[in-house]
Amino acid sequence: MPTDLITLPDAETSGSSILARCLRVMPPFVCALLFVLIFAGCQSNNYSVEKAKQAVATTTNSEALILREGDVIKISFPGTPNLDTTQQIRRDGKISLSIVGEVDASGMTLPALEKQLVKLYEPQLVSKQVMVSLVSSTLPVFVTGAVIHPGKVVSDHPITVLEAIMESGGFDYTKANLKNVLIIRNERGRMTNISQNLKSVLAGKQCEPFYLKPSDIVYVPEKFSWF
Repeated sequence: MPTDLITLPDAETSGSSILARCLRVMPPFVCALLFVLIFAGCQSNNYSVEKAKQAVATTTNSEALILREGDVIKISFPGTPNLDTTQQIRRDGKISLSIVGEVDASGMTLPALEKQLVKLYEPQLVSKQVMVSLVSSTLPVFVTGAVIHPGKVVSDHPITVLEAIMESGGFDYTKANLKNVLIIRNERGRMTNISQNLKSVLAGKQCEPFYLKPSDIVYVPEKFSWF
């Protein structure tokens, strides 16, 4: 998928309408972040397809994957199968297990949770081993700008920027600037702007899909107009 330099929308022509729509459908912290990035500006980076692939691979690596609310995990106890269970992480970030009760899971990696469970279940374990695997995961992203239904999009599998926009009802073709769709991503505490030209994709040109990461913000800018 072609990757272009960032061109942010003109503040005077689109600022108030963008912020107003954002506040109606998205969490305040997301709106504040989007507003600051667009109108105050932040450092932009040219983002290659290869880097995008590496970013997606990172999210699926068990060492780097961070569990979050809504994720479904399978917990296996080799040698003690009566303790095996499948759990969904609740909104409070916890899971409820037999014998040990409530356990914090959100914000942990799979290996870290395994180590924690080994300590908690040590008296009951035969092999002194616990295996935790991810069954399914929610992938929340936010879509705003010139789309039909701006707001939060949740998926249980990796989705592309175009798929996320389609889940939001598609483009508002009378307003959308398809050449400069902006993805705002937090890369290890640093905000990164990624520009995607979706007009060429919709025209049928051969382009590699750009996959989103959890909590990405997809912003479809409006076409510039003097009126």
